[in-house]
Amino acid sequence: MFLRVTGARHTEGYKLEVAFNDGAIKEVDLEDELYGEVFEPLRDAEFFKQAKVNEETNTIEWPNGADFAPEFLHEVGKEVK
Repeated sequence: MFLRVTGARHTEGYKLEVAFNDGAIKEVDLEDELYGEVFEPLRDAEFFKQAKVNEETNTIEWPNGADFAPEFLHEVGKEVK
């Protein structure tokens, strides 16, 4: 089974609550991951809040094209439910 993000919402700071197709719901803190050319714009809190699920790539994505692999999000996230 391929891991996919099925939902995401901003909670606070640089944290997202992310739902996966395996039933897991995890809080993912990306504050320490926002480095490099494509991720630097995400340090702007208002821009970070614009994360949406891209149904073509099955992960979260921002308007500038920045994204994280579902497997990475699942691995670094802390179980919520």
